[in-house]
Amino acid sequence: MMIYLDNSATSFPKPAGLTAEMGDCMERYCGNPGRSGHDMSMLTGEKVYRARKTVAEIFHITDPSRLVFTKNTTESLNMAFMGLLQDGDHVVTTSMEHNSVLRPLEYLRAKGVSHTIVDGSGEGYVNAEDIEAAITEDTRLVAVTGASNVTGTIQPLDEIGRICARHQIPFLVDAAQLAGCSEIDVEKLGISLLAFPGHKGLLGPLGTGCLYVDSAIQLQPLLYGGTGTESRSRIQPQEFPEGYEAGTVNAPGIIGLGYAVRMLRKVGVETVELYERELIGYFDEMIQNMDFIDLYGPVPEGKTGISLFNVRGVECEEVAAQLNKDYGIAVRSGYHCAGLAHKTIGTWDTGAVRLSVGPFNTRRDLRTAAEAIWKIGKRRR
Repeated sequence: MMIYLDNSATSFPKPAGLTAEMGDCMERYCGNPGRSGHDMSMLTGEKVYRARKTVAEIFHITDPSRLVFTKNTTESLNMAFMGLLQDGDHVVTTSMEHNSVLRPLEYLRAKGVSHTIVDGSGEGYVNAEDIEAAITEDTRLVAVTGASNVTGTIQPLDEIGRICARHQIPFLVDAAQLAGCSEIDVEKLGISLLAFPGHKGLLGPLGTGCLYVDSAIQLQPLLYGGTGTESRSRIQPQEFPEGYEAGTVNAPGIIGLGYAVRMLRKVGVETVELYERELIGYFDEMIQNMDFIDLYGPVPEGKTGISLFNVRGVECEEVAAQLNKDYGIAVRSGYHCAGLAHKTIGTWDTGAVRLSVGPFNTRRDLRTAAEAIWKIGKRRR
């Protein structure tokens, strides 16, 4: 069995019973929800609603209808940017963002939407005061990653949320690395829009994601088409959630996501957060004293379950390949779809190896990985 340490890309394994829950949907009912009046369609609709309510509750979202199902965080972020921003608007974001934030903003530049990138520190921290200093009279949105997918650095969302509230500017959080790995309360943090995947920390299947939209936000749909509502009109409805989920939704995946979140809530997000932090701290402690290791990012208390490092004298892609081939250990190397983050922390020229833990990993997994890295480092000489 491979030791899987690439949970920041997608979590593995999934909770026991997840595939059975999805299989039950596909084998027993799986009608098209919201499209027909027969029992199979209505049961699917009920199950999708239950999943929506379950996912909403874990983020303290009081109105589940404001939670839109998507296929991933990237679609959720595009829905937010394209649906909210117009010619003349300005966005404040950071150098620690994933390309799912930076590329849509670069595209929108040609549409008259400008943006300011606030630099993070060498450990990936973004100062909330720098965010505030970048706000102009045209700022329509502040978009910040909750935790970096490169270093795991957790940003001061509470401080940034208060700043946005004070300036009456919507606050968009990319929670791709934070959802399910750390407590998120959209009300307490002042989050207006929350984009997150179902397949990472929430332990759900691939092809699932969500966008939460506060009731004060007016959003244009990203997709236009069938919603199962107002079918005689050619105008796209803008009622939540149907108007923003045009076409047939991924009902088996959504139902599977609901199941995974119910299992996660039984364990507790705080319990998972503490466990993953303990694991990554254990790993960091083992490798940081190796004289050929460069370790990046903050101490474990300031990040999610990510360790970013390089073995001096060995390219990061080669380290990942050796871990895979020789030791059966899965990690990710390179630039992690976040080039500016690597520029910020000083790995622009090299990239780095990212090891990321999940709730199913053990100390033994991390000890085995550290021993393998020791052997790779020694062999380079």
